[in-house]
Amino acid sequence: MNAATHPSRALRVLVVDEEPSLTDLLSMALRYEGWQVRVERDGAGAVRTARGWRPHAVVLDVKLSGTDGLTVLGNLRRELPDVPVLFLTAKGALEDRIAGLTAGGDEYVTKPFSVEEVVARLRGLLRRAGAMEERTPESVLVVGDLRLDEESHEVSRGGVGIHLTATEFELLRYLMRNPRRVLSKAQILDRVWSYDFGGKANVVELYISYLRRKIDAGREPMIHTRRGAGYLLKPVAA
Repeated sequence: MNAATHPSRALRVLVVDEEPSLTDLLSMALRYEGWQVRVERDGAGAVRTARGWRPHAVVLDVKLSGTDGLTVLGNLRRELPDVPVLFLTAKGALEDRIAGLTAGGDEYVTKPFSVEEVVARLRGLLRRAGAMEERTPESVLVVGDLRLDEESHEVSRGGVGIHLTATEFELLRYLMRNPRRVLSKAQILDRVWSYDFGGKANVVELYISYLRRKIDAGREPMIHTRRGAGYLLKPVAA
């Protein structure tokens, strides 16, 4: 059992950014993956935390006030020379991306980003760093006769394969990670769509309808609506 699956050795991710709304959303998403998360708002705090906490990966905003992200990266590298660093950069800021990668950053995503993209990039970095096994038993979610493989992205119900788009997959994964729990539209928007998503909650209704057509079509329904509260997924009663 590796650090990704053992509760006392959960993967540790340090997030360094000044925007509370962004760090709150990232923290929620990364903890949802089973990882431990700490947040720092400035470079000095980031280096102190890295020194004592020894994170397995760092998410670092290039444009920090005070000590900029590139300087923070240099300080982090002196403490943890091999820790993978994922840079957050402004959209279109090509010079920031080049500077970050040249200075020793391992990957980058541009703002605004989707949470699932950050998680996917971190998974890749952690695997390459040897912090995660290629596959864990916990990567397969099962609710009733519905099965979802988080690594291969294969989904089936009753042994019959189901093709999902990337967003449908992430929505179903969120529902399956919270079986029998009512999830509000706001919770689903925060988890499945990007942190600054400007649309309305009816996009959730739309994608729930897409999922129902693929998951529940011709079968006993597993996806249920609780009027005024949200949606839940539960196995069909025997």
